[in-house]
Amino acid sequence: MKTRLISIVLILLLSATFASAQISFGILGGVNFQNLNGKDYNGDKLENDMIIGYHAGVNVQIPIASEFYFQPGLLFTTKGADNTNGTLTYKIRLSYVELPLNFVYKGALGNGYLLVGFGPYVGYGIGGKVTTEGGAASVERDVEFKSVVEAGDPLTVAYFKAFDAGGNIFAGYEMAGGIFFHLNTQLGMLAINPEYKILTNDKSSIKNTGFGLSLGYRF
Repeated sequence: MKTRLISIVLILLLSATFASAQISFGILGGVNFQNLNGKDYNGDKLENDMIIGYHAGVNVQIPIASEFYFQPGLLFTTKGADNTNGTLTYKIRLSYVELPLNFVYKGALGNGYLLVGFGPYVGYGIGGKVTTEGGAASVERDVEFKSVVEAGDPLTVAYFKAFDAGGNIFAGYEMAGGIFFHLNTQLGMLAINPEYKILTNDKSSIKNTGFGLSLGYRF
């Protein structure tokens, strides 16, 4: 009995050591092509223009089965959209700290590996600005993150909800030396516009959507 217990402990220790040896870390960055989709106050579809942003951060790759990995990460990312209404142009720029929680298939292909991943993400807004331009005039407002806008809240700032969440899908390739790249798409599932107590029959629903290209190095 004692021998069997010792054998089990040794197997567990060896398994843990092997798993630890297979854990890898990555740094990455890239470009975002982002938009804000959904409905406006009247329930009509938003007609926004896509903008270019960026992302940068780190992730860790943890083996869970042969050729399959759990890959959590931490990113700084910028999002937003442009909108033109008559002679006015609105430029919305939002900054998030984001936590993607992806499951990845990593299969040998040539001298490297094919990467296919998917999973949820959660994000938290940390800053942003909304710029209104018309002719030669330009007005810039800071973004304040809150879920409910009360009647007494100032109108000199732009309001959004801080919390965001949705899904990721990506595909790419990792070279033998550790350099990798992938194309990803992201679909926000939560509305980021706050509730305005001073408005009635508000049908607004604004969500982050976009895709991007990433380049990184795994070690």
